[in-house]
Amino acid sequence: MTTVCLVGEPDCDLRYELLSRETARDALTTYSLDQPFENSVAVETISLGAAVSFVNDLSWYLVRFVDTTLVHEPSISEGEWLSRDLARAIRDGDVRPEESDRYLKVYGVERPDETASDSEGQPNEEGEDGSQVTASLPRLVEPMFVARTGRQLPEYDLRDVDETLVVRVTEEEFGG
Repeated sequence: MTTVCLVGEPDCDLRYELLSRETARDALTTYSLDQPFENSVAVETISLGAAVSFVNDLSWYLVRFVDTTLVHEPSISEGEWLSRDLARAIRDGDVRPEESDRYLKVYGVERPDETASDSEGQPNEEGEDGSQVTASLPRLVEPMFVARTGRQLPEYDLRDVDETLVVRVTEEEFGG
């Protein structure tokens, strides 16, 4: 399964914007919606081609409400995502999957403190079993562009994070 994750612009509620518009809502009805990151919508498609087609169907909305479009195709990489442009280039045969790992955009992933308060200082909710439930989701922060020259990636140093998300991008996206 190929996953498409749309991460919304900071000043809008992406889920609301997509589901409040008939055409976008119709495109999303056949999918089970997930939210892996703050202000995101993710769906699973059957292939890279279906993922690119899905994103193309929502293009009008992506320009207006989406900051980042990510595509995860496990047959290309288990742990790295693809940008929308790179996913399209691989689908169209312009880039071979094994040659897609040179240019990267690395995001920091901030996870909310699971036992304290949420990002607005509000206490977290208590789960049915009495444990603390975090109201906030992980958040993608400050992308860093890096070029892979060997097996090791440079360390993410834009802020202190415990985790990163690696996105493969096209040479044009890297240079732009």
